[in-house]
Amino acid sequence: MDDIGSAAGVTGPALYHHFAGKEAMLVAALIPVSEGLLHGGKARVSQHHDDASAALGDLIDFHVEFALANPAVIALHLHELDRLPDEPRRQIRRLQRLYVEEWVGVLATLRPELEAAEARVLAHAAFGLMNSTPFLGGEVDRRRRAALLRDATIHALTGK
Repeated sequence: MDDIGSAAGVTGPALYHHFAGKEAMLVAALIPVSEGLLHGGKARVSQHHDDASAALGDLIDFHVEFALANPAVIALHLHELDRLPDEPRRQIRRLQRLYVEEWVGVLATLRPELEAAEARVLAHAAFGLMNSTPFLGGEVDRRRRAALLRDATIHALTGK
């Protein structure tokens, strides 16, 4: 709570004056993130409707930048999502599934030999790579981390 308060410019306990409790704060943090990923993913795909390779590259760039800029949000999601009440957890999961399907659609076009379920497996594997940022140390500079994450993700998804 102190970290969240610090990011907002207040003390951790001061947050409770604005929210009903920790769960309400988590919902207020995680739903907009999931909405932002979905809207950003859709926007990138729509910019490249005739070029799946460019769409995939843009999706990867978008998600890598998100992951590098928001490792605390990723860690929060990993540790706290299952503790949320049913309805907001379902809403967040629904938004995430829709985001995954943006990736699946691009992968299905780029790799027609894949069944949708297989493309979904690859998309989730890619998220595992890109969302590893909370566990990466600072010994590699940010630009190089971004390049490594992009390269690893494109290779995981395309085999190239």
